[in-house]
Amino acid sequence: QVQLVESGGGSVQAGGSLRLSCAASGYILSGKCMGWFRQAPGKEREGVAIIDGDGDTAYADPVKGRFTISQDNAKNNLYLQMNSLKPEDTAMYYCGYHYITSWCADVRPDFRYWGQGTQVTVSS
Repeated sequence: QVQLVESGGGSVQAGGSLRLSCAASGYILSGKCMGWFRQAPGKEREGVAIIDGDGDTAYADPVKGRFTISQDNAKNNLYLQMNSLKPEDTAMYYCGYHYITSWCADVRPDFRYWGQGTQVTVSS
């Protein structure tokens, strides 16, 4: 079992920044895939960014150049630095974990485990 707890969400004005954190606990493998996905009211889940056990990353087109995903393997923590935020980034953000690296072949909104989410609201 794996538990994921997100934090760091909040309300900011357009152009602002937020840093999301995800604390993972349980049986975490070194060869893994972790990532962030989001869901806005009335919309489908959308993959945001992924990072594998080797530190290779990928981003969805809407966030490229603005968001940065990173991890601290020693602490099993995952981060998402979000800069130049736009109103369309408003959503519930979730971190996810899968136990195989190949799950990171795509920026995807589905993982084996995910947390309860943290709300990000960007006002214009």
